[in-house]
Amino acid sequence: MTDFLQFVTNQFDLFKGSVPILQKGLEKSGQSQIIDLASGGGGAWLKLIKHLEKSHPNLKVKLTDYYPNHRAFKKIVQQGNGHFDFEKASVNALQVPKNLKGFRTQFLSFHHFKPADAQQILQNAVDNQAVIGIFEAQKRSVAHFIQFFFSPINVLLMTPFIRPFSLGRFLFTYLIPIVPIFVWWDGLVSVLRTYSVAEMEAMTKDLKHGDSFEWEIGEVKNGPVVNLYLLGYPKK
Repeated sequence: MTDFLQFVTNQFDLFKGSVPILQKGLEKSGQSQIIDLASGGGGAWLKLIKHLEKSHPNLKVKLTDYYPNHRAFKKIVQQGNGHFDFEKASVNALQVPKNLKGFRTQFLSFHHFKPADAQQILQNAVDNQAVIGIFEAQKRSVAHFIQFFFSPINVLLMTPFIRPFSLGRFLFTYLIPIVPIFVWWDGLVSVLRTYSVAEMEAMTKDLKHGDSFEWEIGEVKNGPVVNLYLLGYPKK
């Protein structure tokens, strides 16, 4: 399933509209390293790095997760022209180790956290004076719910084009259609759980010392895709 999600996000450049926000986050952090939290299978990074390396040729992206997918991370490192590294140990996005310094990002994962935990992710960034960027490729709306309702069709159509070839991927897509069902369920639940702009604004207002940060929260259009984003950085 993470292979499919990574393929879609990179093939269709789902986060292209968020590139200027990422560039601003890097500038505000004053660092050339991104700490990507809850990375899953690596998401859109292979595509995003091509946009960012033009202005940040020395950029490093460290992939992390509570359950790190070493196989997927190694694949990205091999294809990433020296821009990628990954943390082998488990990393909790609610309490990021102090040795992991850089611009913190999350793609397609913030909605997986319950409100109190999502707020703690932001609080931990404030406590450590770390710039943070949250990015989603869906919003809680009827239109997006309908769009994701038909996602199993996309899985069936796109799976033959995912490389490298995997016999298991074909088995669990066509003969035993677990992957289409999982993608369908994950997509619908993700739409229903995605935080709105107003909800993310409310989270930032309840943070301890949250007023020491600038918070930019909104939406950017990327063709038919809507990117919801939150960017937080110290006022100083």
